[in-house]
Amino acid sequence: METPTDYRRPYRPLPVALFNRAGRIGRRLGFGDRLDIGRMIAAAKRRTGLRDFGDEWFLQPLDVLVRSINREARLTPLGMRIQRSRIVSALSTRLRVERLLRERPKILEADLGKVIVIAGLQRTATTTLHRLIAADSRVRALRSWESLSPVPLPGERPGDPRRRMREAKRAAAAIGFLAPDFLAIHPVRYDAPEEEIFLLDLSFMSQSPEAMMHVPNYSRWLEGRDHTKCYEYMLTLLRVLHWQRPGDLWVLKTPHHMEHLDVVLDVLPGACIVQTHRDPKRSIPSFLSMVAHGRGILSDHVDPEEIGAHWMRKTLRMMERSIAVRSTAGAGAFVDVSYRDLVADPIGELRRVYEAAEIRFTREAEMTAKALSARDVKNRHGRHVYSPAGFGLDDETIDRACAFYRREYHIPDERAPLRRDG
Repeated sequence: METPTDYRRPYRPLPVALFNRAGRIGRRLGFGDRLDIGRMIAAAKRRTGLRDFGDEWFLQPLDVLVRSINREARLTPLGMRIQRSRIVSALSTRLRVERLLRERPKILEADLGKVIVIAGLQRTATTTLHRLIAADSRVRALRSWESLSPVPLPGERPGDPRRRMREAKRAAAAIGFLAPDFLAIHPVRYDAPEEEIFLLDLSFMSQSPEAMMHVPNYSRWLEGRDHTKCYEYMLTLLRVLHWQRPGDLWVLKTPHHMEHLDVVLDVLPGACIVQTHRDPKRSIPSFLSMVAHGRGILSDHVDPEEIGAHWMRKTLRMMERSIAVRSTAGAGAFVDVSYRDLVADPIGELRRVYEAAEIRFTREAEMTAKALSARDVKNRHGRHVYSPAGFGLDDETIDRACAFYRREYHIPDERAPLRRDG
């Protein structure tokens, strides 16, 4: 099975199509379903029985996001319901975190140990490298179920997060139901290592909304803000997770960090930054396809050309900002990994990352990585098909725009007329 490239016509299971049809009728009859911050805050307080958010600085980014969703995103009735649920869940988590820290303030003193931060562009094997490192039993990584619910739920016993795991399994199954083609692009497992961008989402300051929805006003606002507070809150959440399940060291991963490496190094001093690199002619169209399929879950209005223009500009911004930080931060904090080298010799590249991070590469780390590589069967959910032309781009345009990035990291050409990835 190959992923479809008719992005303007998202797949809709029959129950979803019927739900959206009923919702559209309700809209025409005056039953609006716009997001309302006051109601979502009230819902979170009812759900948790808590009222204190602590510092409410996050309400400003939430307000900008909600205004942009209501005015620009053109979500389906189900898409609007999903977003409302995500926001209420995030607010509920913040309430639970605030209570936990009042009860156990020493959590904030937790030492995470060495931190490896994978901060390559999207679709450059960041997930592969993340999972190889996370396979080491000494290494602590955020798991999918933790990203959805990082704080113990009421009634959960310490060390027994089965309720949160069950909820994460249902969430993964829901993605498979709503968009089975998406799993061919980015497989989702409830217990797999996950991006901490979901922790940044809890401050409503991340690239997630602009990947999932058309929210240009939110995107422009976000680019002009200082992200220190949301990264400090991410660190707080990592300490909360470390308190629940400690490790000798942590591995983090999200392309979002490329826009904010200066903040990452300020909040996580001593971190080893790993940047993965791949020919932009391959990585950019692959990511654009991922965005288009993801937006189709929430909206009937997917514009591939708009996605291409927005994320081409955004990717160049990420390239430029990361190079600028590296020019002043010192080479010792960074290590580069080529997509081709990682695919050809994953254990060799993994060993090189460990050496750069000054971590002993043990026999156990090598064997678990080899076992993971053997299990990670390519294309098991289908074949990912994409082309830059589907997004109003071509190889020459991408090459010209990204020439400075390719020169900086000596990235080899992977020219091919049609892309098929696992």
